[in-house]
Amino acid sequence: MNELATSTSDSRDTNAKAGFGDYFELTKPRLSLLSILTAAVGYVSARSEWDTSRFLFAMLGTSLCAAGVAALNQWMEIDTDARMQRTADRPLPSGRVATGSAFVLGWSLCASGLAVLFKLVNGSSALFALLTIISYLAFYTPAKRFSRWSTEIGAVAGAFPPLIGWASASSTSPVLGWVLFGILLFWQIPHFMAIAWIHRRDYAAVNFPMLPVRDATGRATALWSLINTFLVVLCSALPWIFDLASVWYLAATTLLGAWFVCRALLFLSPNGREPAARRLFLASILWLPLQLGALVADRMIFF
Repeated sequence: MNELATSTSDSRDTNAKAGFGDYFELTKPRLSLLSILTAAVGYVSARSEWDTSRFLFAMLGTSLCAAGVAALNQWMEIDTDARMQRTADRPLPSGRVATGSAFVLGWSLCASGLAVLFKLVNGSSALFALLTIISYLAFYTPAKRFSRWSTEIGAVAGAFPPLIGWASASSTSPVLGWVLFGILLFWQIPHFMAIAWIHRRDYAAVNFPMLPVRDATGRATALWSLINTFLVVLCSALPWIFDLASVWYLAATTLLGAWFVCRALLFLSPNGREPAARRLFLASILWLPLQLGALVADRMIFF
């Protein structure tokens, strides 16, 4: 963090008057909700003996860790957030929350989440939660400042929550858990490439060297999005290939995949690339719950 950003944030900390809503916003509730939902999919898909208490504690631990990581990520990025239009009004750069408070809140939430998972669920779920925290804060967040591959590094961190849920269910077969990891991993690339293309000027202003910033025409960004869309669709078919889902699931996957690929193909067109990026982003938001919902429904009905 440069000296100007540090002095600015310190002066704001002195006058910070945060309400509950500001602290809640610091946890990025929508992004944290994605971690909770995918962890729930991992648990339910395991189809082991249902344990309501274990499930609820697994979701609680996951949500605490996700919220803590989000707060610490913003604490680490206060200087760049302050310089980007889309993030300048967040609780830390706007001065509504003190940096010290965010630091304490973030680590308290992470520690509480790990404790809940380790003591009330099992060690495996706590391990995957710890890997999520480490990969996000120690690798992804710093990499955004110097690596073209930061999005891909972040995708690895974002793909662990289904494994938290899977491990929480104490399933003896790890195959479907890792398939869910793959789905989340590849899905994040077109999802975040579309966002990054739309907001590329903001990212360029803080010198984040991600692909959409370096790619003046957007063709490389669109092509990389398309490749990963194909990969996530292929990965989504693996449950059927490994006899972990029925032919009805395969039919749903094929239809959803064709729609997702079409949106990614439109992003390749040089005419109207930004509207195409917005449509791809919206398609990715809709595709994921539909795809995971199809898998959960199929596992509950046929397995």
